[in-house]
Amino acid sequence: MSTWHDLVTASLIGTERSVVPAVAIPGLPPAGDDTGDPAAVLLDRAALLTAARRAGRRPDRAEPLPVCEPDSRPAVSPAAAARLARMLSGEYPDLLAEWLAAVTARGLRPPPQLLPALLDRARRAGPANAMLMRLVTEAGGARVSWLAGLNPDWEVAAVPALAGPDAWRLGDAGQRRSYLVGLLASDPDAARDMIRGGWDAAAPAERVMFLSALADGLDPADEPLLQAALDDRSEEVRSRAANLLARLPGSAFGQQMAGRALRCVHLEHAARGPRLLVTPPPAGPAQRDRTRLLFEVVAGTPLRTWTDAFGLTAAQVAALPSGAWAPVLFTGWSRAAIVQRDHDWMAALLSRALTGRPPGTPAEFEALRQLGRRADPLLAAPGTLPEPGLDTPPAVSVALTVLRFRYDMLKELTDDPGAG
Repeated sequence: MSTWHDLVTASLIGTERSVVPAVAIPGLPPAGDDTGDPAAVLLDRAALLTAARRAGRRPDRAEPLPVCEPDSRPAVSPAAAARLARMLSGEYPDLLAEWLAAVTARGLRPPPQLLPALLDRARRAGPANAMLMRLVTEAGGARVSWLAGLNPDWEVAAVPALAGPDAWRLGDAGQRRSYLVGLLASDPDAARDMIRGGWDAAAPAERVMFLSALADGLDPADEPLLQAALDDRSEEVRSRAANLLARLPGSAFGQQMAGRALRCVHLEHAARGPRLLVTPPPAGPAQRDRTRLLFEVVAGTPLRTWTDAFGLTAAQVAALPSGAWAPVLFTGWSRAAIVQRDHDWMAALLSRALTGRPPGTPAEFEALRQLGRRADPLLAAPGTLPEPGLDTPPAVSVALTVLRFRYDMLKELTDDPGAG
């Protein structure tokens, strides 16, 4: 008897030049010759055969699915699961990595029904954000490995994580960084020798990885390497090295930047109270934008410079009026607070934005956005920061909303664990 392919062929050739093939429909007697319109006959037989094909077929032999290993970790609370669903639906998706890291650190597990969506999100992020897939794999545990074995799209999550020297020789950037961080904790001299030995042959992205690993346990012994990195070909490497040197107490670079900063910014005790007088550094042949120069000096200066020199707290320094240079100081201090991981200064700058001169430049808006994502979430606890007023600028409100979202997000991982 004819098949579906024969009907398709007849329809393409045309019933004027081809006989309409007969078809056998399971459960129906064979159709006799039909003297009607050949085109209508072909469509009728195609409709019958379509219905028969859709009705079912003899089942194939099915193999049972592998059994997932049990996961003894308690599930996150229902509130935390609901928040994860909101993030996966588009509400602050950039905070997923923070949520997953916090889940793993607390010994919890995500809700199983959301693991496919997490795996899809990590897969779409691609190799450029391999860390997200690693975080999903760590937080999801055995269930993620089981799911990854069932779907080729998720197979990267099923690859066993490399450990020990194999992670350094054969692993991806995230695995190499994890190995290096562990070695810095257990044998810092060997880790630094490894970095120095591989520095010249490493690509810029790998040198940035070296510096990010050093940031987790910065030590005075790192200063020679960081100082040499200031002359690196890559602008990002130079910037990362400068940020770390600014964090390193007593570094020659930090002292140099502090000297430059205090030549630009002076504390004046005027009749109306203390204020900052700002004189940007002179422009040079390579950099003629004095505003940009001032920002770079302030951003690269150790924050303790200001409190030590002026004898004031971070909040008091941030609140000092500085005239037309206030936006540059605010953005420079914000960058310094983030890269130096100084939460006192982050709190001071957020308080300043709430109670002082309203931010008005795009650079200040971006600084506030970063502060909302990098400041200690505990700043959003009731009574910690000043309450926003009706006239609070939208950019400040947005930063506080993100900060509160992070505070609630982490609080839900502490409250009522194991409810799932």
